[in-house]
Amino acid sequence: MTLVVQKFGGTSVANIDRIRHVAQRVAKTYDQGNDVVVILSAMAGVTDGLIELAQKAAEEPDKRELDVLLATGEQTTAALLAMMLQSMGYKAQSMLGHQAQVVTDCDYGNARILEIGAHRLLQLIEKHTIVVVAGFQGYDIKGNITTLGRGGSDTSAVAIAAATNADVCEIYTDVDGIYTADPNVCPKARKLKTITYDEMLNMASLGAKVLQIRSVGFAKKYDIPVHVRSSFNEEEGTMVVNEDSGMEQLVVSGVTHDKKQARVTITKVPDQPGVAAKVFSPISEAGIVVDMIIQNTRQGGKTDMTFTVPKLDFKRTMEISQKVAAQIGAEEVLGDTNIGMVSVIGVGMKNHAGVAAVMFNTLARDNINIIMIGTSEIRISCVIEEKYTELAVRVLHTAFGLDAEE
Repeated sequence: MTLVVQKFGGTSVANIDRIRHVAQRVAKTYDQGNDVVVILSAMAGVTDGLIELAQKAAEEPDKRELDVLLATGEQTTAALLAMMLQSMGYKAQSMLGHQAQVVTDCDYGNARILEIGAHRLLQLIEKHTIVVVAGFQGYDIKGNITTLGRGGSDTSAVAIAAATNADVCEIYTDVDGIYTADPNVCPKARKLKTITYDEMLNMASLGAKVLQIRSVGFAKKYDIPVHVRSSFNEEEGTMVVNEDSGMEQLVVSGVTHDKKQARVTITKVPDQPGVAAKVFSPISEAGIVVDMIIQNTRQGGKTDMTFTVPKLDFKRTMEISQKVAAQIGAEEVLGDTNIGMVSVIGVGMKNHAGVAAVMFNTLARDNINIIMIGTSEIRISCVIEEKYTELAVRVLHTAFGLDAEE
């Protein structure tokens, strides 16, 4: 029998009627001759509601206790779905993270999965029981409940698929696949039939929110095919697979955008060995992720360092950078939160020259100034003024032949 792992997000289980719809969908997959493991998120809005409750209980809730509280959202949906499946005549059993032996580190609120002891899961699967696992949660080596951060149920699903050697991991959500751009920004965006792990990793890190980035990393590491599809229709979605799967490789597969970045510039930094480490080490120690970094050399042994950070971390980054600037003898620290990042992504870029030229010429034709440029083997990103972000997405989408009618 084929083993299918199915994950349903918060909108898919938003109320009892939608949970019943999920039960019918799971039953249909089972009736087709498959073993099924289901991973569930909390009902839409429940996690935010629990956080609000915690903040009413304590101004700064203890992180361990907050994880204990938040884990109840997924516990509720897992139990309800198992009850429904049983009432429909199916063998079903719910499991919490610790029962499924999802072992994590001790980073409450953003724990990382270390291993999954799949023994109990596999025993139930061998008996053809539909196993319903509460996503988003696990336990650390001390037995404490931990949660995996926003979107963590995606990671739960792919990790459990890897641990049970599943044939496919289906991620059901409120969109029907991966698109060449955000359809809300670019009406001509079209759904992709397939996309590579590396392309999806880049899309997830550069603004596309369909899959949690850590789940894609798991899928790539263990070569788990991931099928992203809609909970609300029967259409095929998008398969996330490896590069060697025989898929057609477009030069550019998608255009992403991110308006949640900010830019920081430290001017007249002494151009000496070790200075960059002094600038970025305290930022890293504060848990702030730096994306693009550009260094411009001035005359007189000075340089300007410009980099981007998440907008949520802008204030802390400015405070840290100002302290560092004083210590190293830099002139001043400048900040800008009115930026957007637009990126073109595609594994086909490895074998095609001229992608950067097309991107830069396209932006220039619409008088969109490029502030910063970052590149990798399969993506080019440009920081521009925030007000031009949506326009940039649309014109680049057209320039690279991604529009639906093409």
